[in-house]
Amino acid sequence: MPKFTSIRQHSQKSYVKAALLSGAKITPITALNSWGIMRLAAIIHTLRHREGYNIDTRMVTRPNGSEFAQYTIDS
Repeated sequence: MPKFTSIRQHSQKSYVKAALLSGAKITPITALNSWGIMRLAAIIHTLRHREGYNIDTRMVTRPNGSEFAQYTIDS
């Protein structure tokens, strides 16, 4: 019987990969709101290091000084 976490991880990775390949900019908030993904950085790490995608990270600063990552893929 397959583990639920591996099935879930695979589908989350698929959503993120498809969005990046379509040209979308993804942030942790958009990933949470769109797909319920709470560990976007872990998925980005997998796509970079296991699958070889060249994903850029841009740190965005809000007016209140807090920062968040925005991910895009080089085409």
